[in-house]
Amino acid sequence: MNNEIKTRLRSFVFAGKGIVHVIRTQGNARIHAAATVAVILAGFLCSVSLTEWCLLLMSIGMVWTAEIFNTALERLVDLVSPEYHPLAKYAKDCAAGAVLAASLSSLLIAAIIFLPKVHFLLNTLPH
Repeated sequence: MNNEIKTRLRSFVFAGKGIVHVIRTQGNARIHAAATVAVILAGFLCSVSLTEWCLLLMSIGMVWTAEIFNTALERLVDLVSPEYHPLAKYAKDCAAGAVLAASLSSLLIAAIIFLPKVHFLLNTLPH
């Protein structure tokens, strides 16, 4: 096998290990995983449009990207500043804030997509 191909494959393995580390060590990542599964199932059950799928998948990707960067930054801050320092705290708080912002915007997108569908389903139930 070509050296360049081996290097690329190794990069994917390292990236996968990083994602597994986040899921194993971060409680919020497990919440994101459950939400990811729930949104994908809801998407299939509600027959969302192609555009809605794109928005949902971009939102999911945004949350996961923020969570992964947050974990990486936390580890890096812990390495370079093992004792408490206000700047280290601000860095961690800002990274966590990015995850919160991504999560809230994803929640709003999901609500915009799913609430009308749920409302329609509830209105079609026999009274």
